Amino acid sequence: MPRMLDLIRNSQVPVNLMQSAARGSLSVTPAEMIEILVYLALHHKLFGEQARMTLAGWDEKTSVAAASDPATSAEVLGYFASAGNLRACLLPALAENLSVSEESLDGLAASGTRSVVEILLASQRVMSSTRLLRALQSNPILRPNELADIGKRLAERETGTAEEEHAPEPHVPDEVVEGAVIKYLEVNAAELAAEKDKPFQGVGITHDELHADEADAVEPAEVAATVSAASSSVPTGPAGTADATSDANTDAMRAAAKAAIAAKAKKGPVLGEGKRDSTLQKIAKLDIKGRIALAMRGNKEDRTILVRDSTKLVALAVLDSPKISDAEVEKIALQKNVLQSVLRAIPMKRKFAKNYGIMRNLVYNPRTPLDASLGLMKQLLTRDLKNLSENKEVSDTVRKTATRMFKQKLEKKD
Repeated sequence: MPRMLDLIRNSQVPVNLMQSAARGSLSVTPAEMIEILVYLALHHKLFGEQARMTLAGWDEKTSVAAASDPATSAEVLGYFASAGNLRACLLPALAENLSVSEESLDGLAASGTRSVVEILLASQRVMSSTRLLRALQSNPILRPNELADIGKRLAERETGTAEEEHAPEPHVPDEVVEGAVIKYLEVNAAELAAEKDKPFQGVGITHDELHADEADAVEPAEVAATVSAASSSVPTGPAGTADATSDANTDAMRAAAKAAIAAKAKKGPVLGEGKRDSTLQKIAKLDIKGRIALAMRGNKEDRTILVRDSTKLVALAVLDSPKISDAEVEKIALQKNVLQSVLRAIPMKRKFAKNYGIMRNLVYNPRTPLDASLGLMKQLLTRDLKNLSENKEVSDTVRKTATRMFKQKLEKKD
């Protein structure tokens, strides 16, 4: 038998029952009744106002139970946590409920009243979240001692973050990684066949960068010997030709250095020489399949370079790596030296779309395609819209839209 909520959603309930629903007097469980009331409050023009009034006076014990239950629907939790519908008695339960997103609490932390701030300051979850601590820090209601405590906590967490960046990557089972590689190659087989001979060329990586280590691989003694031999072969002339002789020596030395480097590059590898190869050089030697496999199997340094590969298939493979972290994607979302297709692909992956920091960085990145930026802007918090409206790097369209949305949010608060 369909749930009453499903019948209401499908407009299969008579008016008299809808009136009863808006008053909260249906014969259903308390949890379902709250879900029905929230649906009516948000989506029904005729009975929405009555449903909102009923929810405002709903039994506190039942409401707290719903607010603290991780299984409660996201729509109900979002309704309870919104500034316009917030009941102070529910906030402690909402703050500790992991099903309530940090994004929902962020606005309350940044612009909540004194009573709201005091509840959040007492929440263990809030006080252990970098994002929510920063939001609280921006609230003008905070007292000096509270600001000092938050500043101390943030400093401690930032120190921990720095240590975390140098920590070993979390272990991902080999079978998971190999499965991801095989699946990616199968799904993109047609495009792979068309791009199979395309060499590595990083976006923003110059030819000199790519071959910089070749010069380092040449022993200084070899260059010196070659230069010495070359310079001695330049004939000397009378004093009047000193400048010409000097120029000839300079040209000879330059040519000798280049010759030494070229000769060294042509030689076969010797014992230990492979260690001199930089990550860039290692990647440059791989074909497209090898680079895709490395994008998924490799370490953070490999991914940092391969996400800049001008071959779209390789760059996108980085985002599909089972090893990539949200912190890495946050940094990628701000990069200007990646393909636009990479920036467009990030919000299309559910696990990244849930991360507010990633979405915000994408909007702040002037290289993000305009349509993608405009689509993501509705998720931004008021203070981020304000900052975006003053950001001279983004396009005029994004800046003007941010200004308009910022003003609209301020008007709603009033």
